[in-house]
Amino acid sequence: MKHYPFILFYLFCNVFIYAFHGGFWVYLFCFFTFCAVVVWGSFDIELGYFVNSITHKRTRLKEVALTFDDGPTEFTPQFLDLLKEHDIKATFFCIGKQIEKYPEIFQRIISEGHTIGNHTLSHSSSTGFLSAAKMIEEIEKCDEVMKNAGNIKTHLYRPPFGVTNPNIAKAIKNTDKISIGWNVRSLDTIIDNEKKIYKRVTRGLKKGSIILLHDTSEKTCRVLANLLVFLKDKKYSTFTVDTMINSNKND
Repeated sequence: MKHYPFILFYLFCNVFIYAFHGGFWVYLFCFFTFCAVVVWGSFDIELGYFVNSITHKRTRLKEVALTFDDGPTEFTPQFLDLLKEHDIKATFFCIGKQIEKYPEIFQRIISEGHTIGNHTLSHSSSTGFLSAAKMIEEIEKCDEVMKNAGNIKTHLYRPPFGVTNPNIAKAIKNTDKISIGWNVRSLDTIIDNEKKIYKRVTRGLKKGSIILLHDTSEKTCRVLANLLVFLKDKKYSTFTVDTMINSNKND
């Protein structure tokens, strides 16, 4: 978490400006710079500004992780079919309310050997403004749904929208979760053009990349089909996020 040193630096700058009789505009510039950094740190999970998230794997091998958010949905079986066809395991960060809606699909994800992660109960659009207590409730209730529907417990957690702040950091710590980010973001929920999504993902690939996709549309499913062919042609293997955690524990 990088925000504590930055806050101290910001306070030091204010004291320095005061000591040398800095003007109002200098204070204002420092304040807006501080606000910009905080907002940037809140929305860019790779910075680790509020929460130290795992965003990639340090490896010399050509391997990547496929991760899917916001499911299960009516489209998830198509994704599972593709993954099964290519004998690939992925990591699914599931929303509690979606699990309640599609329990059989959730159970299929588990039965086919994929890794499960917590993506909160409701994936609220106001996630960044929730209290620590409310965030803890969101995470714990999703855990409860997972336990009831699939008899499974996970320590993996992905913040909705990749948003982090002190309340979310506290919730992650109190629920004993490990925050999982990414370093290849497909933007498949924003971009409509499949070719653009595909190029964005393949262009950003590196050894150990964690790829963010969503199992929420046929569009992304078609992108996945092409991506799996690309990975095979380029001789990339795949890993699931939990194997990184287990590997670190054994080191």
